[in-house]
Amino acid sequence: IWQSALSTLNPNPTDSCPLYLNYATVAALPSRVSRHNSPSAAQFITRLVRNCLPGGVNRCIVMVCERSEVFASACALARAFPLFTHRSSASRRTEKKTVTVEFFLVGQNNGPIEVATLKCLASATEGVRLAARIVDTPCNEMNTDAFLEEIKKVGKDLGITPTIIRDEELKERGFGGIYGVGKAALHPPALAVLSHTPDGATQTIAWVGKGIVYDTGGLSIKGKTTMPGMKRDCGGAAAILGAFKATVKQGFKDNLHAVFCLAENAVGPRATRPDDIHVLYSGKTVEINNTDAEGRLILADGVAYACKDLGADIILDMATLTGAQGIATGKYHAAVLTNNEEWEKACVKAGRNCGDLVHPLVYCPELHFSEFTSAVADMKNSVADRDNTPSSCAGLFIASHIGFDWPGVWVHIDIAAPVHAGERATGYGVALLLSLFGGASEDPLLNMVSPLGCNGDSPTEDMERDSKRRRLV
Repeated sequence: IWQSALSTLNPNPTDSCPLYLNYATVAALPSRVSRHNSPSAAQFITRLVRNCLPGGVNRCIVMVCERSEVFASACALARAFPLFTHRSSASRRTEKKTVTVEFFLVGQNNGPIEVATLKCLASATEGVRLAARIVDTPCNEMNTDAFLEEIKKVGKDLGITPTIIRDEELKERGFGGIYGVGKAALHPPALAVLSHTPDGATQTIAWVGKGIVYDTGGLSIKGKTTMPGMKRDCGGAAAILGAFKATVKQGFKDNLHAVFCLAENAVGPRATRPDDIHVLYSGKTVEINNTDAEGRLILADGVAYACKDLGADIILDMATLTGAQGIATGKYHAAVLTNNEEWEKACVKAGRNCGDLVHPLVYCPELHFSEFTSAVADMKNSVADRDNTPSSCAGLFIASHIGFDWPGVWVHIDIAAPVHAGERATGYGVALLLSLFGGASEDPLLNMVSPLGCNGDSPTEDMERDSKRRRLV
């Protein structure tokens, strides 16, 4: 029966065959992938498991892959099992569902998986599912108060007390971007920071996340078809929270700060108006010409804080920033904009290693930043010409608040499209951050999937070997 099932599989790009009255299913992944895809075929893994996994309370998945694909495959499997649901049938269910995942390694270095590796996979998949749960939760539950509680909970688990600046204190301390965006909402805006500062650290890294818990567009209000789904506008902050928890649990050698810029872009008597001018934390003035271009305002304050107060050498901001990202790089690839070519290449490589795919945007501030020219302030917050690479321009707005001549590394990841697949969050960004910064981790698996400073067998060393073979779930 097994041989007959295998003979029927003709993946294009995937295929599956039910066995024993649907008690089991064998599924095949693509036998080859293109250079802009992950050798793990992570997106197809998630899709196959969602569509083909037989029902039941106790289920098992056997993943056949190479050691270099274990991390990406585990994260892809985690995306198929979201935590958030408010279906009444789920609350009535008494028996807890269990899914057991086994890895059967083939190819080079195919010995048994170490217990430490399994612990790393558990941390990573918990981070992915945490981020997805936050993004899936609607704003009537996941407001700024609730998001702060999530941050405090992660801090408690790691033994870290968060720094929180909130409401009128934001205004007093000069955070005009975060305060201006969130001041009209019932639940006030906040800047929260979780800091990991180990002995012997040689550099300081800051991850800055956009946490717009709901985006109505403000007074430049969205329409009835574009507003649904805006609960997902906190995807960047959610990913950074999930990644920070997993990174610190697995041991991290450098200083790492997670900066959460939290606000609800609401409509009300106190809402920011087009034509208002705000002074941001960088000291620069911004004329508001579109209140629906709010993410860049809060992130500008976040990166300026990371630069001025945290002394970061590397600043990465992650955000569901522009609808144009989905047009520029598609539904599956996030867009990366950075002042450093090595880090641009590293982001693409990390994406292929972990399954959270990334593709570069044009970085050319001398040609594009003039889109924000204002007659009465240092800049406007939205472009003059929406046909002139708007996703690049949105990122450049953020970079301008640390300065285009800043000597450190700045990386901007726009995850607007890959943060969800259909109506479900993907937890995108957690695996990417773990892989991208895996070189500074104490965990051997994260070292292996890191594109920077990693030792051992890199998953991308031999693309030809990785892409031409039969792979099964």
